[in-house]
Amino acid sequence: MELSEELLARPLAAVREACAEVAASAHHVAIDSSALTRYASEIPVGELGASPTNFPALGGDVEALAAYTLCLDAINFGSGWFPELAKRPGHSGYRTIEASLRERFERVGAFTARELRGIDARAVAKLLGQTPSAAPIAELLELFATALRDLGELVATRTRGSFAGFVEEAGGSAAALVRSLLAMPLYRDVAVHDGITVPFLKRAQITVSDLAHALPESLGRFRDLSELTIFADNLVPHVLRLDGVLRFEPALVARIEAGDLLASGSPEEVEIRACAVDAVEQITAMLRARNAPVHARDLDDWLWRRGAGPAHKARPRHRTRCPYY
Repeated sequence: MELSEELLARPLAAVREACAEVAASAHHVAIDSSALTRYASEIPVGELGASPTNFPALGGDVEALAAYTLCLDAINFGSGWFPELAKRPGHSGYRTIEASLRERFERVGAFTARELRGIDARAVAKLLGQTPSAAPIAELLELFATALRDLGELVATRTRGSFAGFVEEAGGSAAALVRSLLAMPLYRDVAVHDGITVPFLKRAQITVSDLAHALPESLGRFRDLSELTIFADNLVPHVLRLDGVLRFEPALVARIEAGDLLASGSPEEVEIRACAVDAVEQITAMLRARNAPVHARDLDDWLWRRGAGPAHKARPRHRTRCPYY
């Protein structure tokens, strides 16, 4: 999808505004205002702030840490395929991918931009411990390979192969780094709902957040980090639904619990993600009104970790096959 100049000029505000507009007129999903107020009052603010990402032990090598984080978030999608993914014992789909990449960096060292430019699905399968010809995982592996090649090409051409240089080029601006990442087609996480252009930019935003967690302040400090929204996927909305903040129409719940795939960009899928974004924006505003120094990014990290607990994992979440989450 071609991105408008208005979206590129203010990408983070565009996510927030479009999601609020969708939430106000959604047909399949609703925010329960009374439940939201109660939920905001019960959030343990003191537990916010920890990253759910496991970063490798690289001895403070900033270039390698930047490479790892950019590579991880380049392939930080595929939840619609994860029920078919060969997982490590005790690991989710995401944790399987994360652990495989982390161990490669710790054992062999960082990928170079040149290596990424030449990677193919077979090499990605070997990296992640997958059978390359197994359907439907073969489709996901091809997307992973494309995403890594795109990253290698972007870093090679923009900053002569330096991953840390690519981060530094943003000048400490989360919005600028998001714009840079949107040069890659698989990062263009934008839908259309009832004539409204709805950007989510999940992977672009989570890349910034992860870099801020991973890198020293000299490189990973973004002055507009507080402007990030949640990283709209299928887990955070699932947590908010089971916790009573979001209400889905019964027919949609039945489809999700039956394991039906929701099409990327369908009205139901867009409303699930948009209502989650707007709900967390409202919770954040409530907490900040009480002088709690909380941002949407902090709540996303907490909600994602909450979703990894047995109560939330026991119930099906929505599944969509796309390169966005």
